[in-house]
Amino acid sequence: MTRIKKKTFSLISLLAILWMSVALAAGCGTRPDSGPPGAGQGGAGQNVTLNVYAAASLTAAFQELGKHFEQSHPGITVRFNFAGSQTLVSQIDQGAPADVFASADTSNMEKAKTKGLVESDRIFAKNSLVLITPKSNPVGLQKYEDLTRAGKVVLGVPDVPVGNYARQSLKKADQVFGAGFSSTVLSHVVSQETDVKQIVNKIALGEGDAAFVYGTDVQGSAADKVQVISVPESVNVTAAYPIAVVKRSEHKDLAEAFIQLILSKEGQDILKKHGFLAAA
Repeated sequence: MTRIKKKTFSLISLLAILWMSVALAAGCGTRPDSGPPGAGQGGAGQNVTLNVYAAASLTAAFQELGKHFEQSHPGITVRFNFAGSQTLVSQIDQGAPADVFASADTSNMEKAKTKGLVESDRIFAKNSLVLITPKSNPVGLQKYEDLTRAGKVVLGVPDVPVGNYARQSLKKADQVFGAGFSSTVLSHVVSQETDVKQIVNKIALGEGDAAFVYGTDVQGSAADKVQVISVPESVNVTAAYPIAVVKRSEHKDLAEAFIQLILSKEGQDILKKHGFLAAA
C-alpha cells in the first residue's frame, strides 16, 4: 500500500514539475500580437496590411507596383481599394482604414487636405484623354469633331476627375470647332458614371456610342473591346495624379516607403509601361 502511495506521489510531483515548466516557458515567450518597437511597421515575422486607396485608372499599374512592394517587404500585404477619387475622399473622411491616397486629380486631393485627412502630397504621374467607341463603332465616329453625331454619350459625373476633364475638353472645343459644340454633345449624354472603369465597361457593352476616358484605360484586354479616337492637343486636358500618406494611418513609415517606390525610377518605369506620362 505504501509503495502505491509513493508511486502516486511521484507521478503527481512529475506532472506538477512539467506543468510549471510549461507555464514558465509561456510566461517568458512572445505573444503572437506583441513584438519589438516598430513591429506594427512591418517588423520581422509580422503580418501587416497596407491599405492603398487609389483612383480606378491606376488599377493595373498599382497592382504591379503592389507586388514589387510585397516582394521587398516580407510579411507585408498591400490591399487596394480602387474607385473614383471623389468616392475615396468620402470613404476616408468617414473613417475607412486607408494608409495611402492616390487621386486622379488635384481637386480631390485638395478636398482631402482641407478636411485634414492627408499629409503633404506629391505629383507622381500624368495622363491624357482619349475618346472611345464600341468596337463596332455603329455611328462611324472617326475624329473628335464627329462627337456631335454620337446619339448616346457616356461621361463621368462632374466631380469624378475624368468627368471634369471631359467637360474641360468640351469647353475648349467650343473655341476650336464652334460655339455650341459642347452643348450639343452634353445634350446627348445618356449615362454618368462614378469611375472610369464603369465608363469603359458601358462602351464595351455597346451601351453608349462614345465616351471620354484616359489613354491608360484602353490597354490590355480593354483594347480588344473598344475603338480609340485620339483627342487633339488643342482640346486635350492633362491629368495630374497626386499621392499622400493618410494622417490616420498606423503604418506611416510603410506608406511613405510605398510612395517612394512609386517615385523611384523602377516605379516610374512601371507607370510608363502602363501608359502614364512622366510626373515632371
